[in-house]
Amino acid sequence: MHLLVVEDDPEIAGFICRGLREAGHVVDHAANGRDGLFLATGEAFDAIVLDRLMPQMDGLAMLAALRATGSRVPVLILSALNHVDERIRGLRAGGDDYLVKPFALSELQARLDVITRRGLMPAIESVLRVADLELDRMTHIVRRAGEDITLKPQEYRVLEFLMRHAGQVVTRTMLLEGVWDYHFDPQTNVIDVHISRLRAKVDRAGWLPLIHTLRGAGYCMRAPA
Repeated sequence: MHLLVVEDDPEIAGFICRGLREAGHVVDHAANGRDGLFLATGEAFDAIVLDRLMPQMDGLAMLAALRATGSRVPVLILSALNHVDERIRGLRAGGDDYLVKPFALSELQARLDVITRRGLMPAIESVLRVADLELDRMTHIVRRAGEDITLKPQEYRVLEFLMRHAGQVVTRTMLLEGVWDYHFDPQTNVIDVHISRLRAKVDRAGWLPLIHTLRGAGYCMRAPA
């Protein structure tokens, strides 16, 4: 593999680079986040080993800038910060794995193997978008026009189902079976209640409607013409 190691500590960087080269990989090295970002956006790498704390541009800032370019290259974050909140920050910033220092080189190599194998699998779209409405399936954050929208769990599931089928007719039966996991009951008004609540939050006054009712057919979520 062609790997990029972004690490400011010369001893640690040398240890990692030597070990990965001995394992048969081609390895480039950057000593800070700024140079790392320059290399990462200028060449195609199979994976990046990224230190968390660095001068000029720290690891999370570099990672955010890299992901902003649309890059999906797998990134393994290295850090001496082992608190669970820091690990969560690293993963939510776009990291694919988080390894705490000190570490064994064999574990680093194994984790690189895992995250690069994931890259060969079909990607699951993590953020759904319809017009200016966004739903993040990893964090369950919903925004419209940059404004956060608070949904109850079942409202979220209905919205996610509608967005996954954006542009298509979604019948009441599809919603009942896909969201509530039971077959159609013509007497239930559970769908009407949840659609009404969703509209109050997602299609409120001042925003163009995205959830449309198709009489006799069901619902359709689509962007305004």
